[in-house]
Amino acid sequence: MEERKGFGTNFGFLMAAVGSAVGLGNIWGFPNKMGASGGFTFLIIYLILAVLCGFIVMVGELAIGRKTGKGAVEAYHVLSKKFKWMGWMGILSAFFILFFYCALGGYCIKYVVLNVGDLFGAGFGSNAMAAVADANGTSVGAEVFGAFLGNPTEAIIYGLIFVAITMLIVIGGVGGGIEKVCSVGMPALFVMLLICIVRACTLPGAVNGLKYMFVPGWAVTNGVIEKAPDFLTVLATAGGQMFFSLSLGMGAMITYGSYLQKKENLQKNAILIIVMDTLVALMAGLCVIPGRFALDPDGTLGGPKLLFITMQNVFSRMGALGPIFGILFYLLVVFAAVSSSISLLEVIVAHFVDKARDEGKGDKRKTYTLIAAACVGLGCILVCADALGSTGFAPGNLLGMTGELPTWAADWLDFWDMLSEGIMMPLGALLMSLMIGWEVGPEMVKAECEQSGHAMSGYGFFKICVKFITPLCMILILYGQIKEFFF
Repeated sequence: MEERKGFGTNFGFLMAAVGSAVGLGNIWGFPNKMGASGGFTFLIIYLILAVLCGFIVMVGELAIGRKTGKGAVEAYHVLSKKFKWMGWMGILSAFFILFFYCALGGYCIKYVVLNVGDLFGAGFGSNAMAAVADANGTSVGAEVFGAFLGNPTEAIIYGLIFVAITMLIVIGGVGGGIEKVCSVGMPALFVMLLICIVRACTLPGAVNGLKYMFVPGWAVTNGVIEKAPDFLTVLATAGGQMFFSLSLGMGAMITYGSYLQKKENLQKNAILIIVMDTLVALMAGLCVIPGRFALDPDGTLGGPKLLFITMQNVFSRMGALGPIFGILFYLLVVFAAVSSSISLLEVIVAHFVDKARDEGKGDKRKTYTLIAAACVGLGCILVCADALGSTGFAPGNLLGMTGELPTWAADWLDFWDMLSEGIMMPLGALLMSLMIGWEVGPEMVKAECEQSGHAMSGYGFFKICVKFITPLCMILILYGQIKEFFF
């Protein structure tokens, strides 16, 4: 039987795992949700959840993956008859996320090209829309984004380019593709973020962005949001952001853990991944929010419009250096998206590659990656063609819903996000903690963590959390998510 190849170094694994965690959710989701949900208060709740839930689920998933040496489906199948179907939920989550993730990744590539055009004064840059914006009394960013959404064919082309990039990296395998790209790309992302942070935080008026993020109640007092959300809403928002940001409950960490060598310290790696991801989320906020308050104070604070209207306005108003910072920023966003999309595609591909290898059919990685990428491409085309609900075939339209559509039904991006981040990921994490706590036993995780020769110093804490605290928190988060989407 052909050998199953894994990560060559622990640094490569860490960069790949952090890359999976660091994505678009860090850049547009975390800073906005933090500011709108009480600033520093949200951060404290997020950090508490990261310890009580994120760390527990992260260690559990890494241990499951490394113990079984299998992808998500087979890993659950090996450990539990009752929970073996959960791996398929992880694969479905990965597909649903990739549908909109690749569309947004394509948008980001488009904006790199756009800022290159601005740098050289070319006709495909955003400056070409300046006269239109003046005539319509709008902003350059709004006109550029509106024109882009009005051309679904262009959006589909860029989305499929992103799918192709993801596919080519995954075809290269764990060591030759994923590890190699992330080992270079993640340090580069940190450097680019630092450069953009220095520029954003030194702009006149940037201090208001820092107050929005870190001062409790500032957003309400200054009219940025109408009223402060209640505790359950903040808990659900922080919990949903944490699971999406840390790539938990979708099979990614089980899959990456399956490639990790026995000598590596699982507990230490889990802590490092969470700390580094949270650090990047805060850095992204320091890059994005101060710039918005300084140069586009009326701009959107979250979602795609923050990334593609507000931030483009910021770069357009920076002067001569604006296009350079625009290129840097959108390149780092592209890589953040790619590092997450390759982990999601690997969740899908690993299952079928492992199955073929176990059946003696050899390494079918190229074949299964092409098939999975083709399926993702179809979902990406749907999201791009929908143009954020502006073309008339959003889920709500197809269901015959009238009036103002709820967020999940207003466009295909939010529909797939609702299914994955809103329901399947927290549900998957809840069921996994119940499986470890009450069926296979937390001793399994302890034994796997101590394979490296390092004592699991936090085992007592892990055991209490995985049995009682984490499931309770997960139930509250899941309830809050469902309430936010449907009630």
